[in-house]
Amino acid sequence: MKNFVYDESTIAFVTAAAQACLLIEKSSEHERDEWREQMLRLLPVLYLRARLLNQEEELAGEEPQRFVTEEDYNYALVGIRELMGSDDAYLDVFVDQGIYTDEVQTAYISEQIADIYQELKDLAAGFQTGDETIMHDAVVVCREAFKEHWGQKVLAVMRALHAMERMKE
Repeated sequence: MKNFVYDESTIAFVTAAAQACLLIEKSSEHERDEWREQMLRLLPVLYLRARLLNQEEELAGEEPQRFVTEEDYNYALVGIRELMGSDDAYLDVFVDQGIYTDEVQTAYISEQIADIYQELKDLAAGFQTGDETIMHDAVVVCREAFKEHWGQKVLAVMRALHAMERMKE
């Protein structure tokens, strides 16, 4: 357990997650273009760091504690929605369990980022407990959620943010 919790790849991932949480929580303190640029630098790091984590099993054998409240989630969502304004919405191809369809849907950067934030903040809060079992399981749960849904959301948001930059030219 100790090797995994304090492994270099785990610490690098948790550090990137904490940076992302801070940037999301302080979105109202940034200009849209500055925030977008910082997200475009941080999201690929998060994606890569999550991919590099070692495969581990949960230790506690029960659902890990969730720390993010509905108020926390909504704070992140509304802050990004207000920051993005009319650029919040983008068109995306729906992906379900790795199967692409022809169905194009309107998606929102704010919702995608808030969903990612929820997973990362639960991870960061788990690490703040200092309990190695909680820390271990927080990383395992976050990595599983990455594989299930938030990894795709990172990629979708990166495409949307990148397209915003191209549209400005």
